[in-house]
Amino acid sequence: MLCVFRARLEALSDNSGKLQLSLQEIIEWLTAKDEELSDQLPIGGDVGAVQHQREIHQVFMEDVKSRGPFIYSVLESAQAFLSQHPFEQAEEIVADGKEASPRRRALSVSRSVWKQASVAGDLWDKLTARCVDRQRHMERTLERLLQAQAAMAQLAAALEQAEGVRDSWEPVGDLFIDALQDHIDATKLFKEELTHVKEGMKHINDLAHQLAISDVHLSMENARSLEQLNSRWKLLQNCIEDRLKQLQDAHRDFGPGSQHFLSSSVQIPWERAISPNKVPYYINHQAQTTCWDHPKMTELYQALADLNNIKFSAYRTAMKLRRVQKALRLDMLTLANVVEVFREQDLQQAERMMDVVEVIHALTGLYERLEEELGVLVNVPLCVDMCLNWLLNVYDSGRNGKVRVLSFKTGLVCLCNADIQEKYRYLFSQVSGPGALTDQRHLSLLLHEAIQIPRQLGEVAAFGGSNVEASVRSCFRMAPGRPVIEVSHFLEWMSLEPQSVVWLPVLHRVAAAESTEHQAKCSVCKQCPIKGFRYRSLKQFNVDICQTCFLTGRTTKGKKLHYPIMEYYTPTTSGEKMRDFAKTLKNKFRSKQYFSKHPQRGYLPVQSVLEAEHVETPGSSPKLPHADTHSRIEHFASCVVNQCGYRSGRVLQGEYRRLKWKHQEAAASPQLTEGTPGSPASHLDEELLAEARVLRQHKTRLETRMQILEDHNRQLESQLQRLRELLLQPKDDSEANGSTPSSLSSPVSGGGYPRLRHSRETPDTETAGERACSGCCSKGTAV
Repeated sequence: MLCVFRARLEALSDNSGKLQLSLQEIIEWLTAKDEELSDQLPIGGDVGAVQHQREIHQVFMEDVKSRGPFIYSVLESAQAFLSQHPFEQAEEIVADGKEASPRRRALSVSRSVWKQASVAGDLWDKLTARCVDRQRHMERTLERLLQAQAAMAQLAAALEQAEGVRDSWEPVGDLFIDALQDHIDATKLFKEELTHVKEGMKHINDLAHQLAISDVHLSMENARSLEQLNSRWKLLQNCIEDRLKQLQDAHRDFGPGSQHFLSSSVQIPWERAISPNKVPYYINHQAQTTCWDHPKMTELYQALADLNNIKFSAYRTAMKLRRVQKALRLDMLTLANVVEVFREQDLQQAERMMDVVEVIHALTGLYERLEEELGVLVNVPLCVDMCLNWLLNVYDSGRNGKVRVLSFKTGLVCLCNADIQEKYRYLFSQVSGPGALTDQRHLSLLLHEAIQIPRQLGEVAAFGGSNVEASVRSCFRMAPGRPVIEVSHFLEWMSLEPQSVVWLPVLHRVAAAESTEHQAKCSVCKQCPIKGFRYRSLKQFNVDICQTCFLTGRTTKGKKLHYPIMEYYTPTTSGEKMRDFAKTLKNKFRSKQYFSKHPQRGYLPVQSVLEAEHVETPGSSPKLPHADTHSRIEHFASCVVNQCGYRSGRVLQGEYRRLKWKHQEAAASPQLTEGTPGSPASHLDEELLAEARVLRQHKTRLETRMQILEDHNRQLESQLQRLRELLLQPKDDSEANGSTPSSLSSPVSGGGYPRLRHSRETPDTETAGERACSGCCSKGTAV
């Protein structure tokens, strides 16, 4: 039995030995082929190189493929051997020094065959998979390279054709003005026709990127060709853009209408359109609506509503104008640049009417000069359109398409960046005649143009209304008995900050205070440092208030705001601190009656617009029993409306009808009688004609007064509507947090400043519409 087992073991050893030799040979061959495959060069970057590498790899794969049957037969033999001689049984533990049994040796042989067969099978699978992957990679690479090669050839031909068109362009300076729009359209069409070139360049660059990701880099020749195509395409694009810009600039500067470039000031769904009188309007295609205001201007006006909680109209108006000034970039325009553009546009005759195209030309010159000289990135179309919109709202609300040169100059000069004295001098020069003198008529024209700026914001009632006659008479009091005034008289009067234009110096102080920080803490909101305006009490020690709390009337709970107050818009000096300390100490010993008898104003009040009817100004308004500020304002405004709109309006209308009838009778009288010179009938005719002339002048004055009253009533109605809206709103957060409104009230007419007086026992002791300031103080203003 043992002999039989040994004979079988020897036969097994012979078979397994041959099988193991074949498996070892296969393993060595597969390892060598795997190394050979790894040593192959990376796939090339041009079609010829890839095709050559593909041929070499196909030979390699044929060699591997031809070896396949032998490898499969050996692996099948190994599988059959292992099925006859399994080795799954657990190996017995052999004691040291003893020989392994024949059965144990047979199991060892089977295990060795299994290991070799496993290694050979893994190597074969790995090699075949790598061969297939490399083959597929080469096929994809070859396909992409062929696409790239064809695309580059097509792009080169298209670029050559486009470059021929570019080279045929005539210089813009040689073109006719009437043909500019046609050339613009042709250039745009040419640009659109090159869309396929643009897409082709994107496609070829994407192919190069995909090849680089798959570790295939273009050959030097292909890379150079692609780089040249990209350079030619970029140069062609730049030429097209430059050509288009030159044509558009020429069309804007010289073409008819010259508003084409402003179409880019709005974005989808808005569209800028032009009415027959060249006035722009805006179409919202999404909402299917049209409006006169630019969408950005509408947003700006909505944002201005946040400032309605400021109780002093001069500051409220100034802060609204400051936002408008910055939105229109007028705060960056110097007076020198503005005047230079006025000179270039030949805007010399103050009463000449400008159309919209002239206004656009002037504004374009202003903003382009700003961009060139200051190097500031300015959206010229948007700024021009916004500024045009604002000027039309102020001086041409009916959109007639005409603006006076004086109106245009006044609006820009008031909001440009310049010293306020220089502004005053320039504005006076625009209405002065020979000898730098001006009369009442021309001064009234200037003040009328200036008052339109707050009027557009609905604030004109606080500055004396639309009638400027009282302001003109106030100014001419600087030169008693003289029919004309000099610039020195005008500057002296303006230094007193007249009620009708007090908003302009306040605007300058608002701008100066924006970047100012005061090393003090607000007694109300505890802000530290105080930014902007700083208000210091000259009645209480160490009481400072920030501009937000003061202008909105917030005070600490249980405390009242005591006058007088000093306003600072620049950091205080030690000398000013000592001065304020001395004033505070002096005021400590003064009674309430002293401040009641010695009120001070920081502006020059002018007589109300309603000269025929006496209307109490804020300085002499009755002490109402209402503690609520808005109720007092509404009461005062209601009184003005009742007196002005109802009584004076009807009286003037009756007088107008009576005088109109008399004028018609007087005009018809000369036609009823004929006589010789010197006869009673002729003398009667002369008297009637003289009376008719007087009546005609009186009629003209009454018509003017009627128009002024109607404007004034509309402004008061607007004020009342805004006040009613404020009354209907819930209480402020400040009241909910324990802060109470101060005794300061929002003025309806007057300069819009708090009075310089002591706070009385009840909040209604402080009247609205007045501010007191020391005119000679450069940094501090007594309030």
